Amino acid sequence: MYYITTIMAGTFPTEGYFIHNRVQLIRGGKQYFDSLVNLINGAKSSIHLQMYIVDDDETGMNIIGALMNAAGRGVQVFMLLDGYASQVLSRKVVKQIIDSGIRFRWFEPLFRSPYFYFGRRLHHKVIVVDACRSLVGGVNISDRYNDTPGSDAWLDWAVLAEGEVAGRLFLICQDLWNKSGWGKKKTEKYKLQPALTEPPENSCLVRVRRQDWVRRRIEISASYLEMMENAREEILMMSSYFLPGRQLRRSMAAASKRGVRIRMIAAGKSDVMLAKNAERYLYRWLLKNRVELYEYQASILHGKISCADGKWATVGSFNINFISAYASIELNLDVLDDDFSCTVQNELEEIISHHCIPITEQEWSQHYNLFQRAWQKFSYDLIRLIFFLFTFYFKQRR
Repeated sequence: MYYITTIMAGTFPTEGYFIHNRVQLIRGGKQYFDSLVNLINGAKSSIHLQMYIVDDDETGMNIIGALMNAAGRGVQVFMLLDGYASQVLSRKVVKQIIDSGIRFRWFEPLFRSPYFYFGRRLHHKVIVVDACRSLVGGVNISDRYNDTPGSDAWLDWAVLAEGEVAGRLFLICQDLWNKSGWGKKKTEKYKLQPALTEPPENSCLVRVRRQDWVRRRIEISASYLEMMENAREEILMMSSYFLPGRQLRRSMAAASKRGVRIRMIAAGKSDVMLAKNAERYLYRWLLKNRVELYEYQASILHGKISCADGKWATVGSFNINFISAYASIELNLDVLDDDFSCTVQNELEEIISHHCIPITEQEWSQHYNLFQRAWQKFSYDLIRLIFFLFTFYFKQRR
């Protein structure tokens, strides 16, 4: 594998990027799940699937069936699921998965129940096939994220990436699968060699970014700070649970002051209303710092995607909030490529034009009364308290 160490592409540094890759932006829903099935069906030697949520509904069982078929034809399939978010998966289905030959493992928090967890969570949404093709994004495997009769998918995104970066993803997934679980003796450890395939001739710069604060990885947070610091013209962000910390807010304010146009797409409808109320508490700050704010209306917003200056973009599982920054294992791909970044920008601008309502300071002031603003502040403080009580007890591992 070849990656760049220290040069500049415009204002964006290229350190850590793999060179020979081919990428495609994938929208959640039918396009995502068609791509996922095609990857699984085309696997020849290995599949790593690491996912936050896999449900045993129609969408989940279709994907599980494809994985079982792959195992049946001799592909080595590794399946790692978050022990809290995927616990609705029945014991019967888990037994079927294991009996099919799939190597299955839970990523376990310290404690969990049907209603809460205590500890880190595996928030990856990634599949790597034959160490040369991959799909990385924010889409879970459930009917909610698929286009089903009478219901549109929650809005989300992924990157289909082929080439050198997939080999790196393979090694990351293999390492995490071998280390997963808390305090349990591992009866099996697997180490496969990446497939030796010719990388694409395309020269598309892609790097893997990971977030695992406990293990002193803060790469995705660093990517967002780099975006704020290096953008010269415009930044366009979409985040489903947008609760940025002080450092990112300072960087946003600094970028706005030097003339960078910042547009933010937030959820209009949310599956977690406490988080939505907390997010709205920050609207006044965003508007005062000249951030153009939009709320998505067509369905539930679940996407985590940003771009800058028509040159750089990031897509993955990372929400801009406390939990993703400090209590989750996250994975994004950064893409430094004009064509890809412009594709992201065009998609987000189309969504702003056709599926969002703008939020102005006047509209915000008129729409929410004093009681509602107090409730937003209470929600924000409550979420921070919950975060500190239930997740922020780790010490970083040196």
